[in-house]
Amino acid sequence: MEIEDIAQRVLAGDRRALARAITLVESARADHRAQATALIDRLARDGREALRIGLSGTPGVGKSTFIEAFGLMLTGLGLKVAVLAVDPSSARSGGSILGDKTRMERLSREARAFIRPSPSQAQMGGVARRSREAILLCEAAGYDVILIETVGVGQSETMVAGMSDLFVLLLAPAGGDELQGVKRGIMEMADLILVNKADGDLKAVAARTQADYAGALRLLRRRPQDPEGYTRAMPVSAIEETGLAAAWAAMTELADWRRAEGHFAANRAEQARAWFEEEVRAGLLADLRRPGPAQEAMARLGAGVQAGEMTAVAAADEMLRLLGRG
Repeated sequence: MEIEDIAQRVLAGDRRALARAITLVESARADHRAQATALIDRLARDGREALRIGLSGTPGVGKSTFIEAFGLMLTGLGLKVAVLAVDPSSARSGGSILGDKTRMERLSREARAFIRPSPSQAQMGGVARRSREAILLCEAAGYDVILIETVGVGQSETMVAGMSDLFVLLLAPAGGDELQGVKRGIMEMADLILVNKADGDLKAVAARTQADYAGALRLLRRRPQDPEGYTRAMPVSAIEETGLAAAWAAMTELADWRRAEGHFAANRAEQARAWFEEEVRAGLLADLRRPGPAQEAMARLGAGVQAGEMTAVAAADEMLRLLGRG
């Protein structure tokens, strides 16, 4: 693959080239990884920037319906929107349904939108292993807003918050006990809480749920990177397409304030450092799986732990000693 050629096509907004580039960075082949690194380095020099919005919520809350309605509203405003939707991979086969283009049929036909479903590949936190590279590629292709949808399980909130400028938590209307089910840590991470399905018979319930969360948020200490009034809880309806403009206004207001106060750039810099450290950790783990003395030692010590001949802690200490780190 000619790196400069595909880089120029991505910069020109060629969606087919963008899809090929994302496929390249998702590949685990050593030659593809070298090409992907060269491509990312080339595109990063152009310094294009989009607003990265992470979206999380439990399955069934209506994330795909919301993203389609929200994305269509943004393209209607003349913005280019990229959606990076992560589907859970099977632990048994490694396969993934990747049905987001089916669920977002109208948005997938929109010329100013790009939808890329990716398998999580058993990555912790419900985000794909190479989501950060995909984000950079979409920015280079000239997209104004990048929506990162997670599978909404486990560590997804922490992971998506670590690669986005704004983190939006989507919730469904429910009774008072629902508030107890949302951990304080997640609420402290969220920049905006949207109560979806505020329509029909659920409209009144959604209003009460939104009021409950608004009250709970007032009890939390305001973060230094937030202006007065944030984190904010708002009702939306993806079906009736109401509340979407107000949610977008709140997002842009918060992003503009953070840019003006220097928090936006500082957050990006911290995320870049965290990305570097994660890549180093992933590389070290990959080295342990490659054929050689390290893999053999891992297999031998692992078998000893499995057989009950030694504890996991003692085996780990021995492995680190063999690696020269003990």
